[in-house]
Amino acid sequence: MSLLPLDSTRREFLGRMSSGMTGVALSRLLAGELSAAGGLQPHFAPKAKQVLQIFCPGAASHIDLWDHKPQLDRYHGTPLPGGQTEVTFQGKNGNLMKSPWPFAPAGKSGKMISTLLPHMAGHVDDMAFIHSMTSRTNTHGPGCVNMNSCFTRDGFPSAGAWVSYGLGTLNENLPTYVAIQDLRGEPPNGKANWSNGFLPARFQGITMSAQQPLRNLRRPEGIGEDEERATRGFLQRIDEEHASRRPGNEELRARMAAYELAARMQMTAPEVSDLAKEPGWMHDFYGLNDGNKLKAAYARNCLLARRLLEQGVRFVSLYCASRASAVDGLLNWDAHKTLKADYERHGPIFDQPTAALLTDLKQRGMLSDVLVIWCTEFGRMPTHQEGTSGRDHNPDAFTTWMMGAGVKGGVSHGATDDFGRRAAVDVATVYDFHATVLHLLGLDHEKLTYYHNGANRRLTDVHGHPLHPILT
Repeated sequence: MSLLPLDSTRREFLGRMSSGMTGVALSRLLAGELSAAGGLQPHFAPKAKQVLQIFCPGAASHIDLWDHKPQLDRYHGTPLPGGQTEVTFQGKNGNLMKSPWPFAPAGKSGKMISTLLPHMAGHVDDMAFIHSMTSRTNTHGPGCVNMNSCFTRDGFPSAGAWVSYGLGTLNENLPTYVAIQDLRGEPPNGKANWSNGFLPARFQGITMSAQQPLRNLRRPEGIGEDEERATRGFLQRIDEEHASRRPGNEELRARMAAYELAARMQMTAPEVSDLAKEPGWMHDFYGLNDGNKLKAAYARNCLLARRLLEQGVRFVSLYCASRASAVDGLLNWDAHKTLKADYERHGPIFDQPTAALLTDLKQRGMLSDVLVIWCTEFGRMPTHQEGTSGRDHNPDAFTTWMMGAGVKGGVSHGATDDFGRRAAVDVATVYDFHATVLHLLGLDHEKLTYYHNGANRRLTDVHGHPLHPILT
């Protein structure tokens, strides 16, 4: 292949070379990741270096999974005291409804956990539950974005983007921030959940999944390694010349760096996403061979998440379920009408693969560096919706949990009232949650700022305090 003369235009060059440049073909990375060599300096010694966020879209019910409420059993079928005329997201509510699944003590701590999650029950002694979480919205799209960015509107950076901006990369050959989508699709509000917002484009999350690996990574037949290396070197020279005539153009620099990352990923991405390299017993342990195709698909994503963390990806968001469908509770945890049937669909998909991932991280010693956080956008009502056997949205109470680096195990922080309707003790906010995450990463949430539109913006807006009682 002959090289073009130096006075050729970039458009001519890229037009002729696009079929041979696999890095250029990775267009999904154009506004994506850049090696942020080192990022900013931590404000103090971190206890965690990486974050695994596990997100269950659809408002997974705290009172059916994590928050045991004996009074719901005792007063099942009777009116919620003081709530007889209450109207929530989808209308009027009926009487109190106990969980279809009994709770049972688990671990040395005796934490009461729903029997719907027998595998997850094995990890309660390593978890710190936050039972008094509250949300600013009762709508799924804004709720998911709020849980991820502390704002209910699109356009603000996600927590993963802030961490990428603050700390940079641990592996220059892989993205700093990866969002692993569920086989069933994107969560409510889609890409806004891993957006860079007003931060430079290089800090947004890169989407991957075991079912949709990055395409066009393999070098085309007929293109030798030396030839490709020479081509990339030539492209780098004309890129630098082009950029030198446009100083201060951050978007151009981000685009150039994205191409360079794409080229480096030709070696690393296929390796890290090749689950066939894992032994057969590991596939069985996670559930990759399960007859439930949705469970097997999520299990593959769980295994991919471990491999990404193992290779130094700074922030991994792992989604279990997707956006709402025309049938409530079919594609995510939004069980308005048939709670029992819906959660007996979602529970087994989530339980074994997630528990296997946590066990795997622990046995490999990775939890000394990895902070694991479990999230959903808000909670559910302790009553059933009128005329149904499901639960409506409840932004006034829900549960999240953390485990791993810097987190006390076997503890619970905050509490809801007797029926799980409202947070009542040590009420916590999304700002507090993310202030805690940043604190564990060595970042002061009040000092991690970015100047935008006349203000020093931060992830936690002007709110929030780290939840020190759950920290070691």
